[in-house]
Amino acid sequence: MSESTLSTPEEAPETGITPFRRVIKSYVLRAGRMGPGQTRAFEQYGPRFLLTYAPDVSLDAAAAFGRQAPLIMEIGFGMGGATADIAQVRPQDNFLCCEVHEPGVGALLKLCGERGIDNIRIFRHDAVEVLDHMLPEQSLDGVHIFFPDPWHKSRHHKRRLIQPAFVNRLARHLKPGGYLHLATDWQPYAEQMLAVLSDEPLLQNTAAAGSTGYVPKPDYRPLTKFENRGLKLGHGVWDLVFQRV
Repeated sequence: MSESTLSTPEEAPETGITPFRRVIKSYVLRAGRMGPGQTRAFEQYGPRFLLTYAPDVSLDAAAAFGRQAPLIMEIGFGMGGATADIAQVRPQDNFLCCEVHEPGVGALLKLCGERGIDNIRIFRHDAVEVLDHMLPEQSLDGVHIFFPDPWHKSRHHKRRLIQPAFVNRLARHLKPGGYLHLATDWQPYAEQMLAVLSDEPLLQNTAAAGSTGYVPKPDYRPLTKFENRGLKLGHGVWDLVFQRV
């Protein structure tokens, strides 16, 4: 299984039109208890790194980060190890991270405090609602979604996060020239991701012409322990990077 806690909920009712924000959530709640270190991290570092979800109040990113810089949104960061690594190798960028799993939020808070990482801010809230109510369209320079739940069984494919409506939502929140970076270790999901992103008119694949459509792993994305173990067992990993036209 992938490390991320991403998914989509049940489909919309067959009758009537359900508002987008009620159709898709960016997570599925997982059971988990915080350790004492994660609990202390909430108390010690939460006031510095946690942002408060405020519906219909546009986020002032410059004020939240204390500087003006490219804004990258990460949806579902798991336990936050890769997120912290990326933020450290890209200090010129601001990373707006959404996760509802409290142990994961606590773990990333701990990493930020211990490593002195200051270019991460965290919403402990559903990323779709943050997009809908706090971020204007064309406000993001990039979006990262790494190893979302693949929902292996065919009857559960409708729960996958990467669906046309959600991808269009993400694309409209990207600035022209901004990018969407997805990664998965499940080939059927990689194929669905590629098909959905390729069908979105606001996005263009950055993969080389004539290639499979996937890109080599960008240098900034580290290998997680989970991923490295899978690669040693011969499992594949697929990265997709599309750009807003």
